[in-house]
Amino acid sequence: MGKITFYEDRSFQGRCYECSSDCPNLQTYFSRCNSIRVDSGSWMLYEQPNYQGNQYLLRRGGGGGGGIPRLPAVDGPQRLHQLLPPHPPSESLRQQDSLGGCFIDVEQAGSHRIRLYEREDHKGLMMELTEDCSCIQDRFHLSEIRSFHVLEGCWVLYEMPNYRGQQYLLRPQEYRRYQDWGAVDAKAGSLRRVVDLY
Repeated sequence: MGKITFYEDRSFQGRCYECSSDCPNLQTYFSRCNSIRVDSGSWMLYEQPNYQGNQYLLRRGGGGGGGIPRLPAVDGPQRLHQLLPPHPPSESLRQQDSLGGCFIDVEQAGSHRIRLYEREDHKGLMMELTEDCSCIQDRFHLSEIRSFHVLEGCWVLYEMPNYRGQQYLLRPQEYRRYQDWGAVDAKAGSLRRVVDLY
């Protein structure tokens, strides 16, 4: 079970809220958030309540990660924005004290396996991955994936190569069309396994 702590003020000060399970609406617990500490586990931030809007994966750990922000803590809005993907953040994330979003603990698995399909409803060419893929175009000669079947583990799909751009959490289940994972189109640039670092 993971744990994440939200603080109303910078430098992990002020009123705080600890969370160790799904929370569809953080706005009911605090009015602003200026620092976040990931104590354990991996968490997905949603810009809006009820798991809506852009998604951002936050992980415990240190250092790089090629686009997945592995952070022991987020302190202040500027640092949070520097760790987010390089596309423009929405208005709710630009406002320094308002996340307006939700986090859920991302379940971990020992092994990872995902099937990618070039057409909706798991039709057309099928490819399978068990490791990270930094460029779907280079590996499979496709820039769009129309459906997925996640067999094991959680994955993060990025709209651009090298783990950049919009992120989508893919849990073990079938995704028959791009709308099922919350996208507005079928762009698929890279895929990364969610592997926890405790």
